[in-house]
This record gives sequence, structure tokens and C-alpha cells, in this order.
Amino acid sequence: MANDRLKKCFAASLGVDPGAVEGLSYKSVRQWDSVGHMALIAAIEAEFDLMLDTDEIIALSSYEVAAAILQKHGVAPS
Repeated sequence: MANDRLKKCFAASLGVDPGAVEGLSYKSVRQWDSVGHMALIAAIEAEFDLMLDTDEIIALSSYEVAAAILQKHGVAPS
């Protein structure tokens, strides 16, 4: 399930509870700063075996945006 995998990426990269990931946005937690953002990007790319482009990396500002970007890459949210 892509949503569970995405939640795990957020939780592991940002050190937050997987249950608190939905609704999370950039800088809404101390850990999601520029360094945390790049760790999150690396985790998502590794988990889903894809390469985000620069515009997607910049636009990735919330869990929901991340899910939409994955859908764009053909990763079903199921």
C-alpha cells in the first residue's frame, strides 16, 4: 500500500509518529527543515524507486502533495 509506505517515509525521515503524518506540512514540525526535507526526498525516491525533478522537490510541501506527486508517477495510493 503506497500510502502506508509514504507514511513510513515521513515518519522515519522526520521522526514523527506515522499517525500524525496526514496533514503535516513543511516547517509544521521542527524536524521538517531544509535538511529534513532532503532526507524525506531521498527516502521517497528510494522507497518508490523514482527520481523527483527539481520542481517536484520544491513543491513537496505536505503529505498530501507528496501523495499527489506519487500518483503523477503512477504510484497508486491504495
